[in-house]
Amino acid sequence: MKIGSDIIKVYKDVHIWIGIVCGLMLFIAFYAGAITMFEKPLERWATPPSGLAAAPPLRDAETLLAAVLAVHPQAARRHSIIIEPSPDQPARVIWAERGKRPRELIEYGASFAPDGSLQTEKLRKASAAGLVDRMHQFVGLPLPDGVARIVMGAVALAYAVALLSGLVVLLPTLAKDVFALRIGKNIKRMWLDAHNALGIFSLPFHLVIALTSVGFALHTPFYATQAKVLYGGQLDWGEHAPPPAGDAPLPAQELLARVQAQLPGFDVHAFTFQENRQGQAEASVVGLDVRRGARGRTWMQAGLDPYSGTVDTHDLPGHMDGWSEAVNAFFALHFGSYGGNAVRWLYVLMGLAGAALFHTGNVLWIESRRRKQRGVETVPQKRSAWALGCLTSGVTLGSVAGISATLAAAKWLPAQVQDLAGWHQAIYYAVFSASVAWAFLRGPSRAAVELLWAGAAFTLAIPLSSLAGLWGIGGTWSHPGSWPVDATALAAVPVMLHIAHRTRLRMERGHTDSVWARAAMEPARMV
Repeated sequence: MKIGSDIIKVYKDVHIWIGIVCGLMLFIAFYAGAITMFEKPLERWATPPSGLAAAPPLRDAETLLAAVLAVHPQAARRHSIIIEPSPDQPARVIWAERGKRPRELIEYGASFAPDGSLQTEKLRKASAAGLVDRMHQFVGLPLPDGVARIVMGAVALAYAVALLSGLVVLLPTLAKDVFALRIGKNIKRMWLDAHNALGIFSLPFHLVIALTSVGFALHTPFYATQAKVLYGGQLDWGEHAPPPAGDAPLPAQELLARVQAQLPGFDVHAFTFQENRQGQAEASVVGLDVRRGARGRTWMQAGLDPYSGTVDTHDLPGHMDGWSEAVNAFFALHFGSYGGNAVRWLYVLMGLAGAALFHTGNVLWIESRRRKQRGVETVPQKRSAWALGCLTSGVTLGSVAGISATLAAAKWLPAQVQDLAGWHQAIYYAVFSASVAWAFLRGPSRAAVELLWAGAAFTLAIPLSSLAGLWGIGGTWSHPGSWPVDATALAAVPVMLHIAHRTRLRMERGHTDSVWARAAMEPARMV
């Protein structure tokens, strides 16, 4: 079936303008999303060491909990018993208390000091990993979560429309162009081939990410509508039967044995307890079964009867009904939480390829509107193309440099400041804003080279910070086993420098009538 040229033009316009409006935000979402695929190693790398004594054995967890409740009775409302404490969860017993700010929760951990006394500490969890995740979820917007989530939903929906409209545009020449990558003097053709190849071969991945992002961003109104239409105003989550009178929750060691008997292959991370309105304990088990796709990136959770050790498996993959399994797959496909590290690395590559897709779309739009040189005189380019070039260099490379800068600062901030989250956010947006301003000051191509150098320097600072931690310089530290984060950052540095080199060559040897050329970087040369 042949598609009329007028229909192709409409779809092309839709594809182009959605890409221009949303592409830069989607670049940030995909680049940050690629990093969050290894959120737990990054969180461990960035969490400062605890001053607590070594955690007591699991068999003594109830003794420790009783000591905590005697001094901090509010911990009974909600607390966790960690099965295997680690640098990012260093205590056997952890609980949260409300802070001074609205909705602020402060985590505390407890252990026994060498003299047997209770030792408690305010846990300073890594904020850097959380900031990168927030950049991913809210496309880098410094807005309240509720507002940013709605914007993200709209961007994701537009992103899905752009994917489908781009496919329609490419259909007439699909067989001829899909495997073509013509590298040469025709810059527009090269960028078009690269853009088409990235889009076609990763289309299923992008459709999954787009549709699941819409669901995540708008799940609150979805659930509210479902509750009103189908459940008469509220969802029925079921009720737990009260425990027999006089019973006490089982010890954590016994709960662990019973959960492992019911769920072979399930790696238990923690038990979480809370009091209901009747003062009875309710519990859940948190862990991971690597054979199944998880609703969270690195964890699964199920209800647990703390008095009998019976697991409510209806929320666990492999035990759900058909509809719940489909919903769980919806989450797992977005997070890449299946197939182990092989799938995670594949998602990292697909995320970076997605970021490249949006970058090439912007470059293609600029090259498509390049006024070609006639004779020896340089033709002035449109100010709109120059401005988009500046935004493309400043926003994309500013987000890369900002994320690297705030990660590198993670080893230095805890010894200097209290508000880690505020400082990480300030560092990111300071570098990002300065990068955008620098791009408009220096021009798209020259700024691109310089911002790539800056991004490489900030990225190199990540392993250098760990190196400083080996000697404890400036209060830094280095956790055992955190080398994958440093190795990945170190491997990214030569890649950035190579891209900077190729960008500089394009600036010096490419078309002199392009906004990417050295001779056309000043706004005065634009019309």
